[in-house]
Amino acid sequence: MQSIPELLAEELGQRKDHVENVITLLDEGNTVPFIARYRKEMHGAMDDQTIRTLADRLAYLRNLEARRQEVKTSVENQGKLTKELAAAIDEAKTLAEVEDLYRPYKQKRRTRATVAREKGLAPLAELLYAQAPDCPSPAEAAKAFVDPEKGVASAEEALAGASDIVAETVSDDADVRKDLRELYMRWADVVSVAAKKDPEDTVYRNYYAFSSPVDKIQGHQVLAVNRGEREEVLKVSVVINRDVALGAVRRRVVKKKCASTEFVEAAAADAYDRLIAPSMEREIRAALTETASEGAIGQFALNLKPLLMQPPVKGFVTMGLDPGYRMGCKVAVVDATGKVLDTTVVYPTHGERQKAECIRTLAALVKKHGVKHIAIGNGTASRETEQMTVELIASLGSGAGVSYAIVNEAGASVYSASPLAAQEFPDFDVNLRSAVSIARRLQDPLAELVKIDPKSIGVGQYQHDMPEKRLTEALDGVVEDCVNAVGVDVNTASAPLLARVAGLNAGVAQNVVRYREENGLFRSRKQLLKVPKLGAKAYEQCAGFLRVPESDEILDRTAVHPESYAAAEKLLSICGYTAEDVREGRLGELKERLKKYGVARAAEACGVGVPTLSDVAQELVKPGRDPRDELPPPLLRTDVLEIKDLKAGMELKGTVRNVIDFGAFVDIGVHQDGLVHISQICDKYIRHPSEVLSVGDVVTVWVKEVDEKKKRISLTMKRPKK
Repeated sequence: MQSIPELLAEELGQRKDHVENVITLLDEGNTVPFIARYRKEMHGAMDDQTIRTLADRLAYLRNLEARRQEVKTSVENQGKLTKELAAAIDEAKTLAEVEDLYRPYKQKRRTRATVAREKGLAPLAELLYAQAPDCPSPAEAAKAFVDPEKGVASAEEALAGASDIVAETVSDDADVRKDLRELYMRWADVVSVAAKKDPEDTVYRNYYAFSSPVDKIQGHQVLAVNRGEREEVLKVSVVINRDVALGAVRRRVVKKKCASTEFVEAAAADAYDRLIAPSMEREIRAALTETASEGAIGQFALNLKPLLMQPPVKGFVTMGLDPGYRMGCKVAVVDATGKVLDTTVVYPTHGERQKAECIRTLAALVKKHGVKHIAIGNGTASRETEQMTVELIASLGSGAGVSYAIVNEAGASVYSASPLAAQEFPDFDVNLRSAVSIARRLQDPLAELVKIDPKSIGVGQYQHDMPEKRLTEALDGVVEDCVNAVGVDVNTASAPLLARVAGLNAGVAQNVVRYREENGLFRSRKQLLKVPKLGAKAYEQCAGFLRVPESDEILDRTAVHPESYAAAEKLLSICGYTAEDVREGRLGELKERLKKYGVARAAEACGVGVPTLSDVAQELVKPGRDPRDELPPPLLRTDVLEIKDLKAGMELKGTVRNVIDFGAFVDIGVHQDGLVHISQICDKYIRHPSEVLSVGDVVTVWVKEVDEKKKRISLTMKRPKK
């Protein structure tokens, strides 16, 4: 039997010693970002996602091993553990296989078979099920078990009880279940129909007469029929040819023809119809749901990362608009650092006079504070607010240089009503807090979005149907990876942002902020060790991800870990540089000098591995580099389209808002996002849209079809043929 490290190495395509090192590092309490960034020599430069996958599988395999031992102990305590059974349990590859093997030995609730055993009919069932060549006829054998005192009044009753015992024995047979599971996965269909005879037109209309092979059904289809069933709009079943399934059962349990063959066949049919088929349907649907959920969680995580890593629009005064009808449009102006300068409420949807007044009010704020960008939330009344903003920009004149962007406001209302927002803005109305959040989302999406539960950010599908614990773990992992990839300024970061730094938690993050407020700005990384409850292990994990721009030690401003400071200084010396050269940014030739000296030779001289030395060199050349700066900037607009302006064949620029199994939704500047179906993304075959698109991508699209009444826009990314 393979060891866990061997199995993981094979699954992940990694070296066994690297896998063993990662397992050791995880067991020692090291975080994934720390391992990925600062222990590359130990794991061959695996990325954070691979390490997270390894950690997930490690937990599953350890759980599987623990369950194997529990099952063996339980069966052994019953005095029924054979060498063959122990070997089968050890060889089981999944928890389902272990449970199948354990099924006959499990403590059961009272069943028909239990009652029959209490009546003393187990020997009769065993005799007939053995199907020996000299087996008597069932009717003859049953006569010996008639006992009115035990509740067996006739041979027919004895046979009925024996049949119940045989049926349960067949149902508990691990080989029968394994064969049927494989058969169902290959040949069964998932079928859904409308729950009512004359169904209304709902979002489930495509599933009123739906059928798909189990092995072909898409994850989003599984989640859709599940939800439709929960809402009592659909009836869902797993259908398979009964004769084929029964044939698989008979092949396992029916032996050569003898007097009890027909009896066993009938009991096997009863086992399938009454016990196995319903159980198998539940199991198949549970397996499909688990796979679909894992796929949806993976896609959500895939979408979340580029959303969090959207390039910030730094260094500009920004106005945030939180649109609304009855309560008006909430307005907040923030400076280049996100500090609130002004707030108000305007009513652009309450008539032409109010709209004109709104434009005058906002124009005055733009001029007063030097606003350069306007961020508009994409919720209710967004379309009207966008139109008003275009008129506002036109009234300011082209020289003002003001532009706007539509910002995904998902979760803004959740944040604005949270204790965190109340603590941050105690004097602000809930609605004004969301306007501040929208403005800051344009300035620095990551710093603002970390304040919101990732599930509320709105880039998934069926996220409210997912296993909450698993979804939270996956999304929190993405947030942690993004925050640590960018790095955090310890002197400006909020507590929620600091809490996402490797090695820190919410309590320690609050302590960092409190220490900063009481003692002034941090002047060095070492000063972090004075923060209450931030011990040596936490410091080791977090130090490299926290930047201290005010430090006299230039390396404190970079992603170089304190444990590598000596190596960095040695590298500078080898390449003929000083700390002053680093401070003044005069290291343009460092990589060339390092190459000339020899990277491996330099690494040995510096006492570190080649991967660490390469990372140190990169940081010295570009201290405090923000990986988001290398991505395309967000799409800023100065005009607006309406859905009625769209015509087939029209070419537009848009921003990908969500990537799902069957396509991608793209914001093209009208209130309704357009759908690019997976078949319209590119000319080559792709299995999933995420192979080509990510949330935040700016893409060129062409209008395929517009249904103004239903507010549906079909787009294509394939250039139309002239």
